[in-house]
Amino acid sequence: SPPGLLLLTSFLLHVKEDHASPTRLVCDNRLIQKYIVEAKDMEKRVGQCQALPALSCPAVLPLVDFTFQQWKSKSNETKRREILCDLALLVGAAAGAQGQVSDECGARQLSQLYRHANSFFLLLQTFSWEAGHWEPSCSPHSMEQTHITSIFLTYRKLVQGKLRFFFYDLAKVLCK
Repeated sequence: SPPGLLLLTSFLLHVKEDHASPTRLVCDNRLIQKYIVEAKDMEKRVGQCQALPALSCPAVLPLVDFTFQQWKSKSNETKRREILCDLALLVGAAAGAQGQVSDECGARQLSQLYRHANSFFLLLQTFSWEAGHWEPSCSPHSMEQTHITSIFLTYRKLVQGKLRFFFYDLAKVLCK
């Protein structure tokens, strides 16, 4: 998909130019705004699909709501790990739902969401301030949902909330 490729390509170009620094990606506020708009568009388009079935195997979704005070008190590494856990659940939910949706419209939107969430997941694994790599040993707060649209709602809320604020926090450190 062009948007997913754009994210990955822009990231790879920035990595090459800046020697693995996320600076240019994080410092351009227009990028995160673009991803928020794309998340809203995906959510809107899946809502327009005809008669999406309930999922026979519920999707396990992260609870992505947070309070600003709690968020501010966390280190960037803690925020990154939390978002990685949320994205891991979202990627898994999208993949699981894809196998249950035969409708072309719904399948296309799920595929796009999967690619976008997975791109962010891979991207955030490259940012690290502590020794060692991210291990999938997290247990985020989660809920089960049988509505496909709830996967898109969760993704939009994650991009609009935690991810946007995380990029904003990184920008304060990296964009001098």
